[in-house]
This record gives sequence, C-alpha cells and structure tokens, in this order.
Amino acid sequence: MKSIHIIAESLPAAWEQAVTACWAQGESFPTEYDHEGDPNSRDVSVLIHVTKPFEEPRIHRAFPGGLDDLEKYRSEVLFGVHNHWVDPAAGKWEYTYHERMFEYEAPSIGVFDQIRAVVDKLKEVPYTRRAQAVTWQVWNDMTIDDPSCLQRLWFRIADGQLHMNVHMRSNDAFKAAFMNMYAFTELQRVMAAEIGVEPGQYMHIADSFHIYGSYFADFEGFLKCIEGRAPEDRVYNTDECLPFFLQGCDTLLGEEDMPADKKALVEKRKSELMSS
Repeated sequence: MKSIHIIAESLPAAWEQAVTACWAQGESFPTEYDHEGDPNSRDVSVLIHVTKPFEEPRIHRAFPGGLDDLEKYRSEVLFGVHNHWVDPAAGKWEYTYHERMFEYEAPSIGVFDQIRAVVDKLKEVPYTRRAQAVTWQVWNDMTIDDPSCLQRLWFRIADGQLHMNVHMRSNDAFKAAFMNMYAFTELQRVMAAEIGVEPGQYMHIADSFHIYGSYFADFEGFLKCIEGRAPEDRVYNTDECLPFFLQGCDTLLGEEDMPADKKALVEKRKSELMSS
C-alpha cells in the first residue's frame, strides 16, 4: 500500500493536490464495482490536512458536479433532506450520512443524536478526546451492497477553535471527495458556532482514496483543464457561487415528497443565502 500526505491551506488546493497525487502514485486495484473491461482503479491511503479550510477561495471550479449539486449535497448532510428516501426493503437508499450521525439507531439503543452529544460534550469538557460520531454499523454494513464510506468524525477544541478529523473507509477521490470535504467542513462550521468557538483546521483521512478505472478518460480531461489554467482561475470564492446555491435550494423545495420540516430548513438556508 502506498500513502500520501497533503498539507495545504485551502480546501480546493488540498483536494487538487490529493487527487493528482493519487493519479500519479496510486497502485492498481480492482474494485467490487468494476464492469467487464474496466481498468483497475488507482488507489492510495491519504491524509489531507487543510490548515485554513474556511478562508476563500473555498470551491474548486473543476470538481465533477454542479454548484447546485454541491448545495443539495450540503443539505443532505446537514439537514437530512433525503432521509425519507431510506427504505432498503423497497430497493431504495440503505442509509444517509445525516441519518447515521443525527438519528443513529442500534439494537437495544434506539435513536441517538450523535452530533448533539458531541456538541454537549465539548461544551462541558472542551479538551475531551471522546467527541466523535460513528457511522459504521457492523451488524449491517458488512452485508449490504453500498456500505457507508464515512466511518467517523472526531473533534477537538484547541486555541479557541473546533478542529475536525474525518475518517473514510473508502473515498472516490475524483467524483466525491471534494463534495464530501466541502459538506463536512460546513457541518464543522455550524457545530463551532453552536459551541461558541471558531471553526479550525480540517483533516480528511481515507483508507482507500481511489480513482475508478471507468473514470480515467474523465480524469485525463480534468488534468488538461487544470494544467491550462492559472491557480487563481481554478477556484471560486463562495459569493461567486450564490446564484447556483439558490438554484439548488429551489430544486430541493420543488420536491413534492420532501417532509415539511426539511423544507423549512431549506427555506431558512435560502433566506440566509439571499441576505449574505
């Protein structure tokens, strides 16, 4: 196994350095999602340390996905806007990260809000090493088709800041990692405000940080894109993305099956974006 260690100030720079290092240094591994004829993935273990994740610019222009999708994903992680789609018996989603973090349900335990417990613990004992939320359900996730990639979130307060370590079992480096990192830091920001401290540094640890063989052509296009642009032309400041974030909110609000309490959270988010 190969490993890479990335230290960068900004979120987009950290992701870009990590994903290009995975391409250059990744070992060849087959995956359980390969189709006939797909090349092996490129795969490394990674620790990405973002020292100033909340300073602008925060968004990479070339991450695979729309800016409206980034807003929708943020709402999934922070608000659980699609928790009602979880219904394995009906062939729908097995879980959501929000459900596992905020509505964790285990045998003999019942529903437990881990994020609330973390916030309360850090308010009570700011120096604790026990502030974490876990997602892996060992009695369930070893047998389902799409087990949780996110494993746990670990938090520490130091120098008046809330620092966050995210541990991933498996992480699609190209098509998912940036959206993961962005949404998780948004959660970090919200939790820090509730605790009464500033959001701090962010570490993203993935046991398997990989680029799927089926994505190789897309990734080569990504490389050509970034090679042809200056660093400042490869990023967005958050305020440049607001129209697209509002579009993402409107798309969510147009979903007829979304529960009213979740729509209220999206409406509040849209109002905050419009006044920013």
